[in-house]
Parts: sequence; structure tokens; C-alpha cells
Amino acid sequence: MAVKITEATEATEATADLVEAFERLTPQLSSSNPPPSAEALESIASSDATRLLIARSEDVIVGSLTLVLVRIPTGLRAIIEDVVVDEQVRGQGVGRALNEAALELARDAGAVTVDLTSRPSREAANRLYLRLGFEIRDTNVYRYRL
Repeated sequence: MAVKITEATEATEATADLVEAFERLTPQLSSSNPPPSAEALESIASSDATRLLIARSEDVIVGSLTLVLVRIPTGLRAIIEDVVVDEQVRGQGVGRALNEAALELARDAGAVTVDLTSRPSREAANRLYLRLGFEIRDTNVYRYRL
């Protein structure tokens, strides 16, 4: 399927097509987490701390990215989370469009850096991040399970 998207846009409410898209896309992102409910998507889309970006091709949502913006004592922190592009359209610029839109939003909000993490097994995504100008940080990432 050839994809044509003009830009990534911000989802500001949990529409039926947004819920359907996450039902389809979430399993491509995570095998251990269920798709978010309409209520969860509404909370994300309406939060001041998150920007839910989507990419469409012919009115079908084919990708999503969440930009987290949080004020901390050292400044505005911007973090890209949960980037997913439908496997049928990967490699056609959807991830680039989503990331470029997120970087522009972060810059406009006043952030000076944007962080993200990506599993090493996501080779194409990691190549994209490097092409976009992201640099690998010399840091440890820790997780505490509750």
C-alpha cells in the first residue's frame, strides 16, 4: 500500500476512528499492553502534558506518537513515547512526519532537548532517529516495576 500523508496532526479528542486505530496499532507496538480505552485516549488527548500526534493516509490513521511535555526544576522536559507506524506502510515517511511534527511542537513549547528510547531490535526506527539528528546518550535507563 503506497502511503500519502501531508502532515502529522494532533488528536484532541477520542473519536471512533482514533479508538479503532489504537486497537489495530497497539499490538504492533507492544505485545504486553492492551490498546487504550476511549476514556484513556480522551485523557491523553486532552491533557496539558501530552500531545497525541497521528498520521493519516486516505482518512485511515496509519501512525501515532505521543509527545510528553513536563515542567521540571531544570526546564521543560520533552519526551517522545509510543511511536508506532502500521507495519503495512513502514518505510514510507510516516515515522519521519510524526517525529518532525513532535520536534516542532517541542521547540515551540520552549524545550531545548527531546529524549526518546528505542529498543535495539527496532533497527529501522533507530536509523530514522539518527538521520533526524538524535544522538545516543551515555546514560543508564532504569525501570522499577510496581
